[in-house]
Order: sequence, then C-alpha cells, then structure tokens
Amino acid sequence: MRIAVVGAGAIGGWLGVKLAAAGNPVSVLARGATLAALQNGSWCLKSAASEIEARVTASEDPGALGKHELVILAVKGPAIATVASAAAQLLGAEGILLPAINGVPWWFTTIASGRLDARPLASIDPDGAIARQLPVTRIIGAVAHVSAAVEAPGLVRQVGGNGLIIGEPGGGASTRVSEVASVLGAAGIDVTMSSAIRNDIWYKLWGNMTINPIAALTGATADRILDEPLAESLICEVMEEARRIGEEIGCVIAEDAKARNAVTRKLGTFRPSMLQDAEAGRPMEVAALLEAPREIGGILGLSTPALDGLLGLMRLKAA
Repeated sequence: MRIAVVGAGAIGGWLGVKLAAAGNPVSVLARGATLAALQNGSWCLKSAASEIEARVTASEDPGALGKHELVILAVKGPAIATVASAAAQLLGAEGILLPAINGVPWWFTTIASGRLDARPLASIDPDGAIARQLPVTRIIGAVAHVSAAVEAPGLVRQVGGNGLIIGEPGGGASTRVSEVASVLGAAGIDVTMSSAIRNDIWYKLWGNMTINPIAALTGATADRILDEPLAESLICEVMEEARRIGEEIGCVIAEDAKARNAVTRKLGTFRPSMLQDAEAGRPMEVAALLEAPREIGGILGLSTPALDGLLGLMRLKAA
C-alpha cells in the first residue's frame, strides 16, 4: 500500500518506520532537521527488543510526494489546521485518512449520535475548514496505545505498547478497514478492528483528560498526582462529568473512575505528553482534551463545574 505520513514525530515514526520496513512505499511530509535526516539517511525506531531502520521519501512539498492510498495524520491537535491542506493533497482518488491523534478529533461530532446532532465543534474546527478539506467520508478513526518519544531527528524510541485500534467513524465493519488492518498487522503493529471507534476514542480521552493537564500545571509525574488524595478526587469529578457526557452521545463507560485510575497507577512513574509539551514550550492540546468535551456537554445542557475549573487553569497555563 502506498502510504504517506504527515507528522514525523513519535507516533508518526512508530507507524512509518514499521510500515516502510515491511515493504510499503512510504512518503513523509517533514521539514527542518527531521527532513534533512530522512533525506540523508534512514528513519530509525528503537525499542528494548529491536532496532528497525527504513528508507523513506521525504519532502516539505506535498506536491512532490504524489498521491497515496493511505495518509496517516500524526500531528498534535494545534497543528491539524495548518497541515490539513497538505494532507488533502496527498490523498489519492480513493485514498483513506487515518488520524492517529489525541483527544476529540474534528470529525467526531460530524456524525449524529445519541442526543448529539451532526455538527462541527467550534473548539476544534471553528470555521469548518478542516472538515471541508478532510471530510469524514475519507476517514478511518484510530486510537493509538503506545508510548514513544523522538530522541533525535529521524530517531524514535518506543518505550511501551504497540497497539492501534481502527474503525469506521459511523461504526460497523467495512472492507477498507480490513484492508488497512491487514497492512498494519503485516508491519508488526498490534491492530484491533473496532465496530465502535467513537467509544474507543472517548474511553481513551476519559483516561487522558485529567492526568495530562494536571501534570502540565504542576510538573508532577502521573504516580505523584494519583498519590495525592485531593488531586485524585478532582480527577474523579472530571471523569464523572465526562462519563455523563459519554452516556448522552452513545459512548457509554461502565467502569468506575477509581478503577481506571488504579490501572494508570500501575504504569508507575511517567511524564504525560502534555507535561513534556509544557516543558519544551510547545503548544498544548487543550482544545482536544478539555475544550471539546466541555463544548459537547454545553450543547447537551450538562453542567461540568470540575471540568470548567480545570480548563480555566489550563487556559492560563497555555497563555
């Protein structure tokens, strides 16, 4: 399968290197030091168990890379609007877009579900430009369960996890999901086909929308946050509000917040991605993790005081 990767960071590198090493022709939209590294050498993925290298075609000009059957979008939320046009140019006539991104994606509410009518989210895509360039009909939804980081331009370190859940935005099964899953699986990715990808997206958000921002605000690792009883109490309040929103939009979570936090606590000491972004002075994914669920709750007439408070603090931090 002819594949393009937009976003040669940790997630893009994890997927791109494996897919290229498996024999798929892979193109990468990159710039700066990463572009130079990919043009002059191999793209490398290291883990405790292996080291994989692959040659790819890289350019900062999407027109020079041609058209593709699959385009993987692996940028942070604040960058999606700036690369949407380039990603659209990389799609072939029947090309599929696979957004491997955090939080609520721009297409999430363009499909009616539960009490939520199909509509764009102002917090994610205020003028609808992303949805016009990258419509939901071209998309296969995705949720990544992997821990990775960029160690140097063209070098990604995979620390843990190797899972990718994919599925049709509207639910159910399809031939195209099966075809993409086959390509991903052949590349050594632990791929799962989901008949309800929106539920998977909401569930991952449920676990990320509290630890990430609190880490960015405090500088604390996840274990220290969960070991502070009052911090965990706030986390559970936000999660309960998000669980109620999920029920109204067809993304039901039966698990208890404390039980979910116990799973996170078993991961030990780790620095959530939003903390890493804050320390590096990079834009943080406030809209996708906090603004969007609050907006959905507001549309449904649900009160979210704990989420509101956490969002207000993160707006100040981001500013």
